[in-house]
Amino acid sequence: MTGYVVQGSNGEYPYLRPEEKIDLVRKVRELAPKDKLVVAGSGCEATRDTIEMTSKMAEAGAEVALVVTPCFYKNQMTVEALEKHFVKVADNSPIPVILYSVPANTGIDLLPQCVNKLSSHPNIIGLKDSGGDISKIGYILHETAANDFQVLGGSASFLLASYHLGAVGGVCALANVLGKEVCLLHELYKGGKMEEAKLLQHKLILPNIAVTKNGGVPALKKSMEFFGYYGGPTRSPLLPMKESSITELKEIFQPFDGFQG
Repeated sequence: MTGYVVQGSNGEYPYLRPEEKIDLVRKVRELAPKDKLVVAGSGCEATRDTIEMTSKMAEAGAEVALVVTPCFYKNQMTVEALEKHFVKVADNSPIPVILYSVPANTGIDLLPQCVNKLSSHPNIIGLKDSGGDISKIGYILHETAANDFQVLGGSASFLLASYHLGAVGGVCALANVLGKEVCLLHELYKGGKMEEAKLLQHKLILPNIAVTKNGGVPALKKSMEFFGYYGGPTRSPLLPMKESSITELKEIFQPFDGFQG
């Protein structure tokens, strides 16, 4: 594991107060080993607010900013608007910026032509793509090959496929629950053990769907508790899982080591 992402989609960051976001990053930096990177989600709707939050995240100890696409006025978020937004943020950021495309949450897919233009910016170092379009990821990797630009797979469901295309790593919600298995997938790929990696990837797809596409944050929090971690309550308006859904979730995670029920 290279580091920690704080204030990603599964951190319920839209529901945290600005001071909570900053305090959380500061605490993670205090507790994390010094050789582990801390990446902080700093994206806000307004460019001005994103610049301010990014600077505060850097002051709190984050080494990299993860900046999600603004999305409230999604019809106006053209390639030109997004490009200018990210350039302004990167120009004013004291730390490197990673672009974050998560269309399932924002309704906006950061298009390859936009990513390709932004990849030449000296302070934009990569992309976390959670859209799951492997052909898009491959195209971006091909088009940005000449730049010092890296792509991270945004889900454990297509992590191995992302590696095969040239991604350098992943930021996966499932790692909050099955961190050992997600890291093992990385190690198997790097070690050339492709058959083992393929089988493990197949095994991770169903639990990943359960905590991302189907159950979302409530399911992720509950599944963490199955393994002795603290998931905690969801923040309103998110609702906790119903008992019938919890039973189904247990069946999915029960085969994995460390399951406590």
